[in-house]
Amino acid sequence: MKIAVIGMGKIGLPLAAQFADKGHHVVGVDVNTQTVDTINAGEVPFPGEAHLDEYLARLVPAGNLRATTNYAEGIPDADAIVIVVPLFVDADSKPDFGWMDSATRDLAAHLTPGTLVSYETTLPVGTTRTRWKPMIEEISGLVEGTDFHLVFSPERVLTGRVFEDLRKYPKLVGGLSECGEDRAREFYESVLDFDQRSDLTRPNGVWGLGSAEASELAKLAETTYRDVNIALANQFAMFAETAGIDVHQVIDACNSQPFSHIHRPGISVGGHCIPVYPRLYLANDPDATVVSAARNANASMPVHAVNRLEREYGSIDGAHVAVLGAAYRGQVKETAFSGVFDLVRSLQDRGAVTTVHDPLYTDAELEFLGLQPHTLGTPVDAIILHTDHASYEDLRPKDIPGARLILDGRRVIQQANFTIPVHVIGVP
Repeated sequence: MKIAVIGMGKIGLPLAAQFADKGHHVVGVDVNTQTVDTINAGEVPFPGEAHLDEYLARLVPAGNLRATTNYAEGIPDADAIVIVVPLFVDADSKPDFGWMDSATRDLAAHLTPGTLVSYETTLPVGTTRTRWKPMIEEISGLVEGTDFHLVFSPERVLTGRVFEDLRKYPKLVGGLSECGEDRAREFYESVLDFDQRSDLTRPNGVWGLGSAEASELAKLAETTYRDVNIALANQFAMFAETAGIDVHQVIDACNSQPFSHIHRPGISVGGHCIPVYPRLYLANDPDATVVSAARNANASMPVHAVNRLEREYGSIDGAHVAVLGAAYRGQVKETAFSGVFDLVRSLQDRGAVTTVHDPLYTDAELEFLGLQPHTLGTPVDAIILHTDHASYEDLRPKDIPGARLILDGRRVIQQANFTIPVHVIGVP
């Protein structure tokens, strides 16, 4: 098959590599010229994705995978088009379709009959049918269900382990017609492999959900569940701090029976997914009080961390507080919706001199993000650990000379390595 993948980001590029590795001819389309040039050189344009460098080194020279900024090169005569372009929320938490509208218009202008079009970007329920279908039909002059088929099939992978997750989790598909869903099932079965899993209600593989709307809701529901669950864990953690209880020990106890699946509390919830997709759900269901309350609770955790720091340290006005970790998740070089920004802002509002260290970022990159870089070994008054990078597990007193205490927002620092107090979110 000839396959076009629109959006060569941290999900789209591994997807394109997976498709090409199954013997298909894949063209990746992206607006970023530097990204396209890097891919065509057989190199990875971003760090941290397991095995991606091996795929590109093999597939690009073989001619199975190439990239372009020109839709006219990738879209005409494609058997399938997969769209993985980011969807953001604006300052009012409303979906911002700017990039996706642009990509859809460009693909529609070059669409030819017989193509399967699959959106993998997480969407509000109804978007595939009520936004993309009429837009593509109007621009292309083609009729969905007759000249082309349109489906929604959400990506369900985590950055850093995309190839592993593609095998592990069922691929959900929902079409605007039964025929379109059948086409999508055949397509994904030809480009993906699946691990055997005895814990599923049906064999692992491509699961048709009967409609694009059901598939859209499935992705929103599974991610919103995580946000709500984390918010509940954070509520338990804040209460446990006041009651003299180790909430992590309590959660371990609760989860020892099969009906409890409480997540872990933490200093922030970041990334492209968990902070965003509940807001996409709320775009359809604004009266979902549980969802909105959970989102607000998680968004407040950086401020809670600073309050906890002041409770243990005293006034931080004029104190040098170093934040460890800018990324939203350990081992992932990404600051999308990272709690570090609210954390730094809250510290500065209390008068603290605030610096940030992250082993994945250069000083220049941190400065570009508006953060003052910190070098381990520089004297400080206090430390807040924000990101669970593996290297922080080996933190020692020589790395933070002068520090009077550490607030560990991810429970990774070893108290045995320090004589100063290490306070953990959710632990008194």
